[in-house]
Amino acid sequence: MSDADAPSIPDSEREALLDRVNSQSATVGASVPDEIEIDGNPVDLSAFIVETRKVDAVPPATDRKVTAARERLRTERERRVERLETAALDRETAESIAEEVIGIDRALNALEGIRRPGFADEHHADTLESHERWLAFVDQVR
Repeated sequence: MSDADAPSIPDSEREALLDRVNSQSATVGASVPDEIEIDGNPVDLSAFIVETRKVDAVPPATDRKVTAARERLRTERERRVERLETAALDRETAESIAEEVIGIDRALNALEGIRRPGFADEHHADTLESHERWLAFVDQVR
């Protein structure tokens, strides 16, 4: 059954779902769908979130991939929210879409939590390297 053929949920329920997915605290304690489909491809969302939490910092070589993943997830989130806002959906489909949006938000939060070395971090590392080279030089002179 397509969205157009489904008996649409009442506007009040639709608004409640939209309020829920747009709430700042929507992801707190929320369950994450094991898998969602993005561009026809299944994505193991739960595993993605678990693996992302294990990463302390984004290596420079993968920064573009992380940025692309974040943008793709934002696009998917927007597409699903728009469908939730405008499509004729039955209650079960609408709930499922809301859960997917919340799962995407959890994935985005996990990606945002990965630290990127900033200028201060790089400067500190450069200063330490410079200091270590200077100390090595001083040791050679002595």
